[in-house]
Amino acid sequence: MKQSLLTLALLLGGAALAQTAPAQTTPAPAAPAQSAPAAPATTPAAPAPAPANPQTVVAQVGNETYTLADFDRAFRQAVARVLNAQGVPYTPDLLAEFAEARPDFLTQFARDRAVYQLARRTTQVKPADIDAQVAEARKGFSSDADFQQALQASGYENEAEFRADLERQAVVQAYLDSIKSRLTFGDALVQSFYNLNRAAFNRPAQACVKHILVKTQAEAQGVLRDLQGGADFAQLAQQKSQDPGSAADGGDLGCLSPGETVAAFDKVAFSAPLNQPQVVQTEYGWHVLVVTKRSEAGVPPLSEVAPLIREQLARDAAQKYLDAQIARLNITTNKAAVTVPASK
Repeated sequence: MKQSLLTLALLLGGAALAQTAPAQTTPAPAAPAQSAPAAPATTPAAPAPAPANPQTVVAQVGNETYTLADFDRAFRQAVARVLNAQGVPYTPDLLAEFAEARPDFLTQFARDRAVYQLARRTTQVKPADIDAQVAEARKGFSSDADFQQALQASGYENEAEFRADLERQAVVQAYLDSIKSRLTFGDALVQSFYNLNRAAFNRPAQACVKHILVKTQAEAQGVLRDLQGGADFAQLAQQKSQDPGSAADGGDLGCLSPGETVAAFDKVAFSAPLNQPQVVQTEYGWHVLVVTKRSEAGVPPLSEVAPLIREQLARDAAQKYLDAQIARLNITTNKAAVTVPASK
């Protein structure tokens, strides 16, 4: 799980996390017998720590307080996102692997809630819009039980948590979009940014890929026949893919560089004809994959990256604006309350 810890470190802003093996708890050795008959034969066990109170306040942001229960919920969902991105479904027992990240995550948690507070001042999302998102998510599952199971594998204990997360994301995204929409950047600034940062635009070859992961060759061949018969790839991925990190996105893996995946998958991604389903086996199972686009290594022309430059400039400006707004809020955190005691 070391890679997962490192991934969560990146999620937290690059803080380095070292993985340590969980310490083994062993009974205290028996004390040697003493001449005095009243001496105990063993050392009494230390009392177990009292369970954490879920209502303990762990952060205050402006006039709003957040409890340990609020933090634990957000941390569970963040861990699930990290696991799902690596193709691993979330299970509660995996939380212990990320315990060292909890204090650092509290800082990010408080900042996220600050942004949400700022967003709520000017931005609202209609409940009907959230209903539509939930309904769209349900379409990929044949039964409510399957949908609930998928929610659990994504770190949500129930649909209410899923809806609340969707609402937060939608409000914050609309708020950020409204900030960026008020920003404009002239061609001269874009050209200057491109000239000064050409090295940053140098990119390796890339293949944009979507896939459906199944357990057996027979299942893969069945998916292939469905696709050849005109079935929708995204719907099949939502219904059949065993990769929770991409199934909800219709199997989309984004654009990959050489060496980012296992060798067999990599070979097909960079050699197969575009938009033609291929079947390949890896240690993860059988993949039905489609390469939708490939690009050569090198620095792309300004015309291709100008929208990306404008987006980057807008993000940077929006970030500075957010930082200034967040600085006006009184934010305090209690890292001791979220730290899991080390095993002895």
